[in-house]
Amino acid sequence: MSFTVAALYRFAPFDDPAALRAPLLALCEERGIKGTLLLAREGVNGTIAGTGEGVAAVVDHIHALPGCADLDVKYSAAAAMPFGRMKVRLKKEIVTMKVPGVDPAREVGAYVAPAEWNAVVDDPDTVVIDTRNDFEVGYGSFDGAVNPHTKSFGDFPGWWRANADQFAGKRIAMFCTGGIRCEKSTAFLKSEGVDDVVHLKGGILAYLEQVPETESRWHGSCFVFDERVSVGHGLVEVGEKGEDR
Repeated sequence: MSFTVAALYRFAPFDDPAALRAPLLALCEERGIKGTLLLAREGVNGTIAGTGEGVAAVVDHIHALPGCADLDVKYSAAAAMPFGRMKVRLKKEIVTMKVPGVDPAREVGAYVAPAEWNAVVDDPDTVVIDTRNDFEVGYGSFDGAVNPHTKSFGDFPGWWRANADQFAGKRIAMFCTGGIRCEKSTAFLKSEGVDDVVHLKGGILAYLEQVPETESRWHGSCFVFDERVSVGHGLVEVGEKGEDR
């Protein structure tokens, strides 16, 4: 038996995220879904796994929440259940940056489709920045991407402010695992006065799913936050670095 894995997020205005928790958790438990979902006033984020029908039911439920009609969902498969239990947590942010006022639902950088991303990576006048932490970058990244060597996403604003001058006048392109961190990063850069900033729509996972390996600018695998450890082109399980499963 294989399991359907859904990585999802949406920046949306939830007036009372606590009221959304119990119905969502009850549905997940009823359908045998496991994983983690985060709810905050800025939206929803997480990864879940289970049967295809069960995951679809939960995704449909989230689609119906306020502002979630355009929920970003990326599907993959796992040979074994990649999570031990189901958690629905209330948080201050669905991805922690700790910069007040940054709102991707209000203003965000331009999206670049995976099929167009190679042209961004190849452009000498564009600075491509990996917004993930240093541990994740160690598994793989795009050709020539800048690694900020952060320990957590909350370190990114400080890194940017310390290094912004060297990127002046350049187009900035950012990417992350599934799209959520780079989306918030572009919103942050917009708030810092950077006009020409873009990010990879759907993140690395969408790129590895849609772009043929023969045309890829990606090297290595992509770390994921479950027991699969990492995935490669076609979102095939890789495991530890260089260890095909």
